[in-house]
Amino acid sequence: MSSFSASAPLLALEASTTAGSVAVWRDGVLVGHESVVMGAGQDDRLFPAIQRLLHEAQVAPRELRGVVCGAGPGSFTSLRIAAALAKGLAHGTGARLFAVPSLLLAAASVEIGPDDAGGRDFAIHADALRGERYVLPIRIFGDGDVAAAGPLARLSAGLLAATVPADRRVGVLGTPFDDETPPVTPQVKHLLRVAGEWREQPVSLDAWEPEYGRLAEAQVKWEERFGMPLPETPPMRT
Repeated sequence: MSSFSASAPLLALEASTTAGSVAVWRDGVLVGHESVVMGAGQDDRLFPAIQRLLHEAQVAPRELRGVVCGAGPGSFTSLRIAAALAKGLAHGTGARLFAVPSLLLAAASVEIGPDDAGGRDFAIHADALRGERYVLPIRIFGDGDVAAAGPLARLSAGLLAATVPADRRVGVLGTPFDDETPPVTPQVKHLLRVAGEWREQPVSLDAWEPEYGRLAEAQVKWEERFGMPLPETPPMRT
């Protein structure tokens, strides 16, 4: 399987938070980007944004050679919507599908200053519900590229605050702490700054699912009510 490339027409979408985004590249150049509002009660805005950007960039869907989807963790429903769109586009166009960690996209939004010429280490963190945070150690290089510096973890907000200094924490979208630098959002326009294993080969259209981080709240409530795991839905017969 071939590795990621932005030299051919490329589409990327991200929806791990309420701040979704879509971007299009041609010949390695960003030619369109749009932010969309995600979340419960919102109309589907990802697909119309995809259609609009491809039209404005004069890229026919059949020309796409790569589709990149934010892989989470994050909002269960929004991630499923984005994954379904990405899989459908990849299947329909024959494009390769790549999955980029959403926290790496958020880290790519962190601005670097003159003191960061030699690089900078920090922890990017996002809401995991129930007083917890998804936390990913990050290395940002002097040229602005970012890469994971350790495994993804889920920590209580108290433990994160106690173990990682404020000047080495960056929150996604919002933060429970008042001593950090301003929070960031994962924006796919920064995709080309994100290094890592996700670039090495595409994912399987049949097997890949986003990293939800934890069960959907509806499933948790069901299992608490009935005291048993939610049964898997059997495949429909045709």
